[in-house]
Amino acid sequence: MLYVRETNKSIDEVCTKIQEAAAQNKFGVLAVIDLKEKMAAKGVQFGPQCRIIELCNPVQAKKVLESDMTISSALPCRISVYQEADKVKVVTLRPTVLLNLFGNPELEPVARDVENAILVIINTACQK
Repeated sequence: MLYVRETNKSIDEVCTKIQEAAAQNKFGVLAVIDLKEKMAAKGVQFGPQCRIIELCNPVQAKKVLESDMTISSALPCRISVYQEADKVKVVTLRPTVLLNLFGNPELEPVARDVENAILVIINTACQK
C-alpha cells in the first residue's frame, strides 16, 4: 500500500529534488505543506520535521475525474518527507492501491502510469 524510501539527504534537499523530478515527469507541484510550521501557527507544538508535497499531472487527473468525480477526494497525489531517527523517509500511497478503492478497474492503466512516474520522482530524489 505504501512506497517508502530512506535517504541520507536532508529534508530540504529531498524536497528540492522531488520538485525538480516532478517537473521532468510532467507533474506540477501544487503545494508544499510544512506540518511543523502549520501546527505552530495554530498554537500546537509539533517536534518532527515533516513536509507534504502535493503533485498533479493534469492530463492524468482529467482522465480520472471525467470517469469518476468521487476520486477527487483522493487527489492530488501526495509525497511525505520526514525525519525519523537519523534517516529521512520519503513515503507515498501507491495510486494503484488508492484508485482500486473506488472500484473502477478501467482506471488501472492510468493509476499504474501515475504510480510509475511518482516512484521515478521519489527514487530520483533519494539517489546519492
